[in-house]
Amino acid sequence: MSRVVNVARSWIGTPYVHQASVRGAGCDCLGLLRGVWRDMIGQEPEPVPAYTMDWSEPQGDERLWRAALMHLSPKAVRSSEAGDVLLFRMREGSVAKHVGIQSRTGRSPAFIHAYSGHGVVESPLSGPWARRIVARFSLPLENK
Repeated sequence: MSRVVNVARSWIGTPYVHQASVRGAGCDCLGLLRGVWRDMIGQEPEPVPAYTMDWSEPQGDERLWRAALMHLSPKAVRSSEAGDVLLFRMREGSVAKHVGIQSRTGRSPAFIHAYSGHGVVESPLSGPWARRIVARFSLPLENK
């Protein structure tokens, strides 16, 4: 089992709280990734500026994708490994701004994410979710 998946699963049940990143108290999808980063790697690589629910949408700015490219290791989108960080585009033509962590591969793939109205959950990576993946990354865990 992937250590990243084990850490992400320890966040399941955390309530959804926009901009938060505290296991058990609240987080959003980015907050989940930030928490897993802190647990696996240490201090976050940079402070996260305040953001609104519609951030980057009006400008069409792929801020989250650019940040991921700066701090994570890109992988082929078609590859699939437990512990991968997934970046989703929630609507066609919108910016990518949802993040999850793949927890299972194979016949019943799944991912862990913080979802408004649900908190941190493990969801099937069903066709509708899989079609929304626009990028896949791994955490930079060498020597960790």
